[in-house]
Amino acid sequence: MNHQTGTRPEWDVARRSLLEREKELTRMSDELARQRLELPWVRVDEQYVFDTEDGPRTLADLFDDRSQLIVYHFMFDPDWDEGCPSCSSVVDHMDIPRIHLEHHDVTWIAVSRAPIEKLLAYRARMGWSFPWASSLHNEFNFDYKVSSTAERPLSEYNFRATPLDLHASGPFEAPGMSAFALQDGVVYHTYSAYARGMDVAWGMFQWLDRAPLGRNEDGAHGWYRRHDAYDVVTA
Repeated sequence: MNHQTGTRPEWDVARRSLLEREKELTRMSDELARQRLELPWVRVDEQYVFDTEDGPRTLADLFDDRSQLIVYHFMFDPDWDEGCPSCSSVVDHMDIPRIHLEHHDVTWIAVSRAPIEKLLAYRARMGWSFPWASSLHNEFNFDYKVSSTAERPLSEYNFRATPLDLHASGPFEAPGMSAFALQDGVVYHTYSAYARGMDVAWGMFQWLDRAPLGRNEDGAHGWYRRHDAYDVVTA
């Protein structure tokens, strides 16, 4: 790759100019965070029951005695033998951060439609320890717009109508996250994000955005693998 070169003083001038733009982005990000907190809370009256390693649990149970819950909608169709590579990359970043979340009154959990036995087996294979629940026997994934089947086609994703040709290939799963609050025994939906709205949770891309060649993807994902599927590098 050819790239312009320069002197240290030239780099310093360019970097200080870029810093001003980065500060603008930081201030805008702070303002967006404030606006997220102003979104209205929507009461959740549906009685979802999930399959977990501890048995059946309701949505309120998933809070695990905390007042806030973040659900990562992990793409794992009931017919798949392993989880989505992209989602696997995202949750590679979560086992340590969630410890800090839990000590700040926030529970983090992954939810997928695959049966709980598949989820736990895949979790063991990948060496993760975060809690994972199956929504196979409820409508949670459909209500929060991350799953589509012939019986329940997804009409909207990322707050836009889904293209008709998206359904032509059959059932599909989509990534996202949803946040909930538990107050006086009532669960409220407070926030959801999908697609590029999940970029900030994908830690490796935040580092790549600061690497010399950036994401270096030629406009498409697909270079990454499940972390146990990379070629073994020997010394």
